[in-house]
Amino acid sequence: MTVLVPPRDTRAPAPSPSAPRRGAGLLPRWWRRLTAMRTAIVLLFLLALAAVPGSLLPQRSLSQNSVNQYFIEHPSLAPVLDRLYLFDVFSSPWFAAVYLLLFVSLIGCVLPRGLEHYRAMRAAPPPAPRNLLRLPDSGQLPTVLPAEQALDVVEEELRVRRFRVVRRRGELSAEKGYLKETGNLLFHLSLVALLLGLAGGKLWGYEGSILVTEGQGFCNSFQQYDTYSAGPLVDSGDLTPLCVDLEDFRAEYEDNLTAASFTADIGYGAPGEESRTTTIGVNDPLRLDGDRVYTTGHGFSPTFTVTRPDGTSLDDVSVPFLPSDQATMASQGALKVPDLGPDGEDQFAVEGFFAPTGLVQGGVLTSVDPRPLAPQVAIVAYQGYLGLDSGIPQSVYSLDASQIDRGRLTEVGSANLSVGESTTLPDGTTIAFTGYRQFAAFQYSHDPGQLWVLGSSIALLTGLLGMLLLRRERVFARTTAAPGDGGTVLTLASITRGSGENAPRFAALTDDLSDALSSRRPAPEPEDPPRVS
Repeated sequence: MTVLVPPRDTRAPAPSPSAPRRGAGLLPRWWRRLTAMRTAIVLLFLLALAAVPGSLLPQRSLSQNSVNQYFIEHPSLAPVLDRLYLFDVFSSPWFAAVYLLLFVSLIGCVLPRGLEHYRAMRAAPPPAPRNLLRLPDSGQLPTVLPAEQALDVVEEELRVRRFRVVRRRGELSAEKGYLKETGNLLFHLSLVALLLGLAGGKLWGYEGSILVTEGQGFCNSFQQYDTYSAGPLVDSGDLTPLCVDLEDFRAEYEDNLTAASFTADIGYGAPGEESRTTTIGVNDPLRLDGDRVYTTGHGFSPTFTVTRPDGTSLDDVSVPFLPSDQATMASQGALKVPDLGPDGEDQFAVEGFFAPTGLVQGGVLTSVDPRPLAPQVAIVAYQGYLGLDSGIPQSVYSLDASQIDRGRLTEVGSANLSVGESTTLPDGTTIAFTGYRQFAAFQYSHDPGQLWVLGSSIALLTGLLGMLLLRRERVFARTTAAPGDGGTVLTLASITRGSGENAPRFAALTDDLSDALSSRRPAPEPEDPPRVS
């Protein structure tokens, strides 16, 4: 018997028009993973974990001096941390990436759940399961009442307990506790609102830091701040018109020389208006309609009088010296005098080390106490070219080391001075150490989203309490005819999702229903009307 086999078709089969393209479902699959509640929880944990370095390490936005001190104490580790943005954690790219992913994940997760919750609130409770006695909390109550009257009693008791009740043929379904899911949604929506408030504060907010010596002040202007940061939607004309003057600064210490409190007496007000006075501290800032003025640090500003041989003098000029040791408040700084000579061509500078309580050991001045008990200063005087007009930015608190290395600045003298002492340089210039003043490090912050963040935080806690303390509960009831002389058997069951045990609550409901059923009497059957013959 010969079997004819058709020739093999070597052509590739045409793709089915209904077959999905490869990779077509990749984007929806990744979107479902991103908007899952598990992903949102993981991202929230990562955001909290990413904020840990911002709490442990000094941040430039809060204190540039602390960052500089960290570089001095850890010269090899600090550059590595800086490349990882660990001194600018909250403005780093990786923190922003986690922040945005969490924001998208929460929106994609909460909005569909909100719509589903809205539909569930409008829907009727589901029908009773077929076998109620299989539920964890269930039982039966015999009664002499007819079926409809027994269900009337159950409905009345459940409505007193604020259940939504639906009657069906021979059975009853009741439900309450929608506020638990409402609290859940409120919690997550408040978290989204909190993220929006923080983002709005970054977009429309700004902050600046400045060192102010006693008797001096500043106005809210980017040009006056030592360092500042502003959101991309902030213009210089949007800054609040406010000026602050530092009248007095006080630092108090414990017996072990740890800082107890820092307080500053300030005057503040808009330009051209009468100034008002107040006292602020580290945790007690000046608050004005979304603007806050903090004290973030303090130090000393030694005062000098420089007199040239021709009699030209610069009297009681003070310059902030930045603390290099927070324990003893030993500080370093520089006084720059670009044009003190008769023709304005001489440039003069003093680089110094200030010790609030000075002690000279082996010719080296050190500080042994942060309190100004015996102020001394070690100075090195320079003459030459300071490089202030070179176009290269340089710190106002130190000299440009490159000018010294190139020989443009020449050392002309040095001395250790106490208050009231002076030293004379070879050219006849006299430098007198006349005293000191204290300075305060101020931070001016404008955050338009702080009230939004406060309201979101309160709503978040409210939703959390509702989510943890409330419970979702369903109760079902069904009537069947009792065997024998009549009556009804009422079958009850309950399902609860939430905190606590449901057995005591179900037992209390059963007892109340049993008492209510026992107190009712069956309605008499209507009598037949008399027959007329």
